[in-house]
Amino acid sequence: MTQTPDTGDSPAGLGYAISAYVLWGFLPLYMKMLSGIPAAEVVAHRIIWSVPIAGAVLIALGRTADIRAALSHPRTILMGCVTAALISVNWGIYVWAITSGHALDAALGYYINPLFSVLLGAVLLRERLEPLQWAAIALAASAVVVLTVEAGVVPWVALSLTLSWGLYAFCKKWLPVGPNQGFLLEVLILLGPALAYWGWLTASGTSHFGGPDTGLLLGCGVVTAVPLMLYANGAKRLRLTTIAILQYIAPTMIFLTAVFWFGEPFGQARMIAFPMIWAAVALYLVSVFRRGRAVRTART
Repeated sequence: MTQTPDTGDSPAGLGYAISAYVLWGFLPLYMKMLSGIPAAEVVAHRIIWSVPIAGAVLIALGRTADIRAALSHPRTILMGCVTAALISVNWGIYVWAITSGHALDAALGYYINPLFSVLLGAVLLRERLEPLQWAAIALAASAVVVLTVEAGVVPWVALSLTLSWGLYAFCKKWLPVGPNQGFLLEVLILLGPALAYWGWLTASGTSHFGGPDTGLLLGCGVVTAVPLMLYANGAKRLRLTTIAILQYIAPTMIFLTAVFWFGEPFGQARMIAFPMIWAAVALYLVSVFRRGRAVRTART
């Protein structure tokens, strides 16, 4: 989650961010149509077809010099490799989760993610957490324990999505380029392996590109690049408190889709765990509002 100064919300920022989160909320419906295709192949096409879209955006904005400068700095490229690896892992787990009947686990992962980001800040950046934030983290951890005890295994899908996206967002803060340029840098870094994998699939006769799913695979670039860039531009124009609320649009839509559209089972353990997660989210949001109010009071 990108943090911006608490200076007010712009209508454009709200439009960008809400559009991004709603698109992410609908994304499972698109990915479900790709259920017959291995997740790795879907991710490869998400990377390949995101490149021309991200490139076109930078050309339209006149910011191509920034990406050329980034490509000339080894340290920037190295950090880009880290964020590119993390986002590719996140995409792979997400696609597999949606296409294999684990959309509820994906929703759980993205509900927990902001709390994990807060914990990362405390552990790695020595940020001081408020009691409400510790209570929220404890509630979320307890919900994971409930699911683990009921299933007999750790909910690795949800935790993997939380870890990969949380670490990606954390490392992204240290990438010394703008959000649009950073996204293009990441997919450019991943482009070589993605093309190589696509070539191997084509040579072995196992590629789904060229068949009835070609249009859906081409569209992976749009559904990947557009929400990410909308979010990046929206976050710059919104207060932290606003982003904190809006970021729960997507997992809520994923949750509703999983239960009412995909028909995934919502057993007793989930009936206990999800309300615990929602209570944790409420505590987290209260802490964010308190902090925002304290900042505004200090400025007046």
